[in-house]
Amino acid sequence: MTKQETEDLIQEVLEVYPEKAAKDRAKHLTANDQAVDKSSKCITSNRKSLPGVMTIRGCAYAGSRGVVWGPVKDMIHISHGPVGCGQYSRAGRRNYYVGTTGVNTFTTMNFTSDFQEKDIVFGGDKKLAKIIDEIEMLFPLNKGITVQSECPIGLIGDDIEAVSKTKAEEHGKTMVPVRCEGFRGVSQSLGHHIANDSIRDWVFPKSEGKAFEATPYDVTIIGDYNIGGDAWSSRILLEEMGLRVIAQWSGDGTLAEMENTPKAKLNLLHCYRSMNYISRYMEEKHGIPWMEYNFFGPTKIEEALRKIAERFDDKIKEGAERVIEKYRPEWQAIVDKYRPRLEGKRVMLYVGGLRPRHIIGAYEDLGMEVVGTGYEFAHNDDYDRTIKEMGNATLIYDDVTGYEFEEFVKRVKPDLIGSGIKEKYIFQKMGIPFRQMHSWDYSGPYHGYDGFAIFARDMDMTLNNPCWDAITPPWKRGSADVAEAAE
Repeated sequence: MTKQETEDLIQEVLEVYPEKAAKDRAKHLTANDQAVDKSSKCITSNRKSLPGVMTIRGCAYAGSRGVVWGPVKDMIHISHGPVGCGQYSRAGRRNYYVGTTGVNTFTTMNFTSDFQEKDIVFGGDKKLAKIIDEIEMLFPLNKGITVQSECPIGLIGDDIEAVSKTKAEEHGKTMVPVRCEGFRGVSQSLGHHIANDSIRDWVFPKSEGKAFEATPYDVTIIGDYNIGGDAWSSRILLEEMGLRVIAQWSGDGTLAEMENTPKAKLNLLHCYRSMNYISRYMEEKHGIPWMEYNFFGPTKIEEALRKIAERFDDKIKEGAERVIEKYRPEWQAIVDKYRPRLEGKRVMLYVGGLRPRHIIGAYEDLGMEVVGTGYEFAHNDDYDRTIKEMGNATLIYDDVTGYEFEEFVKRVKPDLIGSGIKEKYIFQKMGIPFRQMHSWDYSGPYHGYDGFAIFARDMDMTLNNPCWDAITPPWKRGSADVAEAAE
């Protein structure tokens, strides 16, 4: 599509809205222009969703409990409020970890204060204190507790900070109050920020003065939640090139690793959106540099390994080249096998923090083309990074509504869609191959060279599945077929 065709498509889709709504949504949709230096000139982001439309965003609680804090495996995370939020956010992200659940790891368990009407009336501080005491009795090997506030807590004014301080002194453990009530902010993005700040205020101070045996090659993995084992497949490459990974944030991560992070020589940031806040803080406070990296697909992996190695001496640079050469035959065999089956296929993406731009290179390594991409909760600095990754005139959409996404798909006619669970069954029923790209559709890992092999297999398995021959997409149906289906 040309830029004019993409702009015409956007206007056509917006025609159904009232004038004010159309004007608002137009700011969030654009045809990509690589010549633009700042995305703020062409697209608006991190604004409240338009009332009355179906947004795909989450809330601040989801950003804190579900993304940042939830995967820390040796801490217990109390969902403080009604039971539903805790149950919905439990174990859905597939944050893999090593340990014995219920003994020394607790990631997939749901701890909730199960608020009832009387708790709203009389407050939940006493109930929270009792829960913490019970947890310490039943699960004594936990290393600490976080209190993840749900909406009612902020509305009734419970003092979770006071309870946390008191119980931390009683039990001699880290207790972290997190003010991540779901109504805060415009999406889960503020929940990431709040969680980052709680680590800064309640975890880092405890690490000051602790003994730590450092090496010149200490790095951390920040913003990798080990979905399907992603952090493990990334860590392998870093360690093979000679680096020592002293912390993973937060997939398969521990409280001790978080405390050690300010001792690192370099913080490697995978999900920029969810963890750039704490990375910037450590740079300002502790002088630790940070850099983003992308381990999706062999082209981006090679670029990332060399950029990381540039921060260290010749030993690490040689190690990076050794790793690149070691895995070249493996990934080349994958490309040789799957590229002929996937060449020329067109993909539309709509995901969360980094994948709408990071995954592009992996698709391109397989000869596929990303023809549309967008974020649920991005800020403009995310789109600044995306503009250069996307081709000119391709469609970019921010906080896209359910209606808009369906209409864009009908007109762009992609061969594959990568998005979330809310969108999955809509598009599958439309006869369009779909991959759930929040948690890898129960597959993974997708990071690293090991992950690329699984990624390629999954894309081929989805696109070339014979089941799609039995379903006809909307744009291939005749008017009579559509009328019959409507009856």
